Amino acid sequence: MPSIAIKTPSASYDVTIGSGLLRNLSSRLARLNKDKPFRPFVITSPEIWAHWSKPFLASFKAPPTVLLHPSGERFKRMAAVESLAQQLALAGADRDALLIAFGGGVIGDITGFLAAIYMRGVRYIQVPTTFLAQVDSSIGGKTGVNLLAGKNLIGSFNHPQAVLCDTDLFRTLPPAQLRAGLQESIKAGIIYDAKLFAYLEKNAATILAKKPTKQTQAAITRVVTASVRVKADVVNKDEKELGLRMILNFGHTLGHAIESATNYKQLLHGEAVAWGSIAALHVALSRGTITPAQADRITKTILRYGPLSPFKTTAAKLVALTYSDKKNRSGKRAYVLPTAIGSTQIIYDITDAELHTASESMLTLMRSHTTGATNKKRS
Repeated sequence: MPSIAIKTPSASYDVTIGSGLLRNLSSRLARLNKDKPFRPFVITSPEIWAHWSKPFLASFKAPPTVLLHPSGERFKRMAAVESLAQQLALAGADRDALLIAFGGGVIGDITGFLAAIYMRGVRYIQVPTTFLAQVDSSIGGKTGVNLLAGKNLIGSFNHPQAVLCDTDLFRTLPPAQLRAGLQESIKAGIIYDAKLFAYLEKNAATILAKKPTKQTQAAITRVVTASVRVKADVVNKDEKELGLRMILNFGHTLGHAIESATNYKQLLHGEAVAWGSIAALHVALSRGTITPAQADRITKTILRYGPLSPFKTTAAKLVALTYSDKKNRSGKRAYVLPTAIGSTQIIYDITDAELHTASESMLTLMRSHTTGATNKKRS
């Protein structure tokens, strides 16, 4: 069972990946908190709890307190944090509370932020249930919520005690959620791990099989593990996103703008990042930082792991929304460009004109691709 270490100046913990981790969750909590009293509080969504409450509770002698919150980016707001904090207080949670984030990226981000500020800080662990959360958002200590002005503009760095990635949880994951999460693994390959990208490129049919086999499960576990290693290596080298860690935001500048432009209702996060990545490839091609052959491989692989949801907006609106990106420094946008499959660079001189042209190119591809997919489905 793979266990990957996160070692930063402010925290050290393990990301454990495997099957059946829920079965001994209670004993894992006890080992993590040896000689430290704790009272567990689960924060999860109604959908996840309906599917997984029985195996989750099976290892507990006394059931933990459960707080339910809707999943979805539009519910990732300060009002949610206040509501959950009030529920914790009414349930008697004190400094010995241990929060368990049992859900996707939204649940994980909210729980981590809540743990950072409730009683001026309590312990928490991540038990991510979506592919995207397992390979990306649960790792590295980034927590927070959205504002109307932009995504993740309020938050803190707050690492969990542990991250437990139970791959059994994918059994109830909708196909669209799996494909969206895989886009984050494709991103990890593009920016850092050419071998991971090549594996995803060559094994798409096995990974996306409608009837999963043992080979499918093995392939997905391999992708999760490799993706976590990328995230861990980057975070270990740059905990607070002062340099290298920014490369993890490849595709996110316009991806976040797309989410904001569509009110977080039309696309999954991974889908928005995928479209943002395609736009970034256009900039890379125009600047000559990547070859047309490599850009074509990347675009084809991103689309192969679709279908990606279409959306309606304008290039001008997307460019305007990038000014609220949290990576901006002194009014300049930090933008990640691929220099080859497996490597990137960060630029600070991206112009509105470049972003507008890239956005128009991406929107044109989106319209033709989604129209073509619809026509193919009808025929």
